[in-house]
Amino acid sequence: MKKFPVVSSDDKLNNFVRAQCKALGGDYHPVFYKDRNEVIEFLKYELPEIKLIYFSDKTIDTKAIMEEIAKDPWLHYGGVIAVHDNLEEKELLESMSEQNVIAVLRRNELQYGFARLMKILKQNKQILFQRGIQQQLIKSSSGSFVMDNDPLDIKTHTNLITNYLFNTNLIGKDDKDYLHVALLELLINAIEHGNCKISFEEKSAWLESGRDIMDLIREKNKDPEIKAKKVNFSYAIEKEFSRFVIKDEGSGFDWRARLKSKITEPGLHGMGVKMAAAYVQNLIYNDAGNEVSFEIMHRQNESSAIPAIFDINKEQVFEDGQYICSEGEESDFLYYIVSGNLYVYTKGKLVSSLTPDDLFMGEMSFLLSNRRSATVVSKGRSVLIKISKQDFVNLIKESPHYGIFLARLLAQRLARLNLRTSRLNTEYLRLKQELGAVKM
Repeated sequence: MKKFPVVSSDDKLNNFVRAQCKALGGDYHPVFYKDRNEVIEFLKYELPEIKLIYFSDKTIDTKAIMEEIAKDPWLHYGGVIAVHDNLEEKELLESMSEQNVIAVLRRNELQYGFARLMKILKQNKQILFQRGIQQQLIKSSSGSFVMDNDPLDIKTHTNLITNYLFNTNLIGKDDKDYLHVALLELLINAIEHGNCKISFEEKSAWLESGRDIMDLIREKNKDPEIKAKKVNFSYAIEKEFSRFVIKDEGSGFDWRARLKSKITEPGLHGMGVKMAAAYVQNLIYNDAGNEVSFEIMHRQNESSAIPAIFDINKEQVFEDGQYICSEGEESDFLYYIVSGNLYVYTKGKLVSSLTPDDLFMGEMSFLLSNRRSATVVSKGRSVLIKISKQDFVNLIKESPHYGIFLARLLAQRLARLNLRTSRLNTEYLRLKQELGAVKM
């Protein structure tokens, strides 16, 4: 059961969320807060994967809470579910431009949308893991979503994928924004032009009347035949790139004409396919036009965000082949890995390598007051932030939640080491049995 904060003083809203979570099987346990300081303490010490904030609650300073989160998005990367009465969504999203927004729901959409949203999150736990173990799963990962013709599905899955790739350090902020636009455009095309059969002219007339295209999609879904259609969205995340495939159940469209279109000025619509093609790589349609695939390249050995408590002025640059530390030397500091690739040698043998996915280098000898157990050499150019023991202790005094995060990180590494040892023991026993059988 995962705890998540609900920032709201509205009893009716809170009771609804509590009842919905219970009805969904109790996978998520809401914890309710009205006081700004109390919710900030919860965020710091629990590091929740999701948080629901009622932005129309006039008794709570939601702006101050978001500002606190924005001070250190590296640590507080958990997704935000934003609920409001009737705020301007564009302005609300702009105010959270640096946040990992999972979904934005109007209060009157909760009855339908909340349970649907939580089910999506439950089904996609693999992309909601804590930062410390995400990189262990990202080396090669794939999955697929089957979406209804629903705007909430589009936005939620788009946010989940883009946030995940950003949080696991595979894409930077700009690429995250580009991918977000491309996915939204292509998924909306699959629903409105593919499954819902909305023509260019029909959409133009609807938008010119000042109405939201999402309302037209919902109107079309009143037809049982259209409502039954799905959009299949699959992804494959490799070391150097991610590949996506979107397929609808419509009859397709003339994508060649759309790509050759001379529309160059932004209007009410019509630029989606061209924008997507400009923002991603290898965008390819099938002949019918009801399936599109594309790729986005990953950044290599760079960190998307640096912890707010680390002074960027302490960055140190190491060139290819330069020694960072030597086996046996005394240690009173560790490094935060900003970018690069580090080779680790013990007794002259290469035993492992470190990248920004490992976050820190030298934390064990640093914490245990031991001498360095290995020699570390930069492979190519690397950028590190050197942190002395005194500075780190002072930082933890000021921000104790970093101590909790470091403890979790070390616990996860220990768990991985135990798992590796267990697998080696199993392999050793298997080989021993096979050798014994051969001798007999």
